[in-house]
Amino acid sequence: MSSIKDVAAKAGVSTTTVSRVLSQPQAVRPALRAQVEEAIAALGYRPNLAARRLRQQRASLLGLIVSDIRSPFFTDVGRAVEDMAYRHGLRLILCNTDENPEKEHSYLQLMADEQASGVIYSPTLDGLRRFRASDWPFPVVMVDRALPDTPVDRVLLDNAAAARQLTEHLLAAGYRRIALLVGHQSTTGQERQAGYEAALQARGLSPEVHRVAPTREAGTQVAAALLAQADGPDALLASNGLLLMGAVQALQAAGKRSPGQIGLAGFDNNDWTALPSVDVTVIAQPTYDIGRTAAELMLQRMDDPDRPARKVVLEGQLVIRGSSRGPDGVRG
Repeated sequence: MSSIKDVAAKAGVSTTTVSRVLSQPQAVRPALRAQVEEAIAALGYRPNLAARRLRQQRASLLGLIVSDIRSPFFTDVGRAVEDMAYRHGLRLILCNTDENPEKEHSYLQLMADEQASGVIYSPTLDGLRRFRASDWPFPVVMVDRALPDTPVDRVLLDNAAAARQLTEHLLAAGYRRIALLVGHQSTTGQERQAGYEAALQARGLSPEVHRVAPTREAGTQVAAALLAQADGPDALLASNGLLLMGAVQALQAAGKRSPGQIGLAGFDNNDWTALPSVDVTVIAQPTYDIGRTAAELMLQRMDDPDRPARKVVLEGQLVIRGSSRGPDGVRG
């Protein structure tokens, strides 16, 4: 196996120059950098990451901690973060918390043990309440979930506005008894509930909120119970993609048509939501942009640790499909 000394000898430079090309390529003149990179390629040299980590007292490593990797939302966010990490020569560790605050804390501790350069993560509500940036030796960028006064970089959707728009769409289509299925373990759910309630209260209507675990199984169970009621809701609104999937499965199992017998809408424009058998109205979140923006904020934070925290709020897009046509065929 070639060493850094072999690369330096072949390139005709010092080992310090080779090290600088590996760690700070932008600080080396392009011609000299190309000379060293040619020697690296010719020798097939691979840097000793463990040794570099000891020298720098930090790893070229990002952590990505998400609440449920089964959610297509986090799959898209993770893809964007991985793309950015690869482009900038950073390794990525993906951790899944299953909405468990203790598991979340253990993964943050793992990132500290691994001397991560930074962590991008989507915290549980309990995790947010006890989070202190000063407890951790790395910068944090939060995605999807944050408290208003959380002093870290954040990338969020305008959840209240998106939920209000979706609810107002159902109201315009003629629905009046709209039940909300909302995840109970995140600030995202709270914000979407607030938007839903604001839309109903503006019409003098009463909300019907069902706070549940943000999973497909919970969505199926609650939706099935609502569909079995003699005087149940005339429309269902799901606050995330997994709850929406559960609601669709409950409708299909009960033999209910949407639209026709019940309206349906929710969050996340996943591929299955456009299938003719489903055709469900959704708020499309800019999931890849959320992940890319979070990674960009992290890279900026690593370069300038003392800059003020930034909050980036992105907008959702209403995608109208057949499931939200009203009782009389009104599309809203």
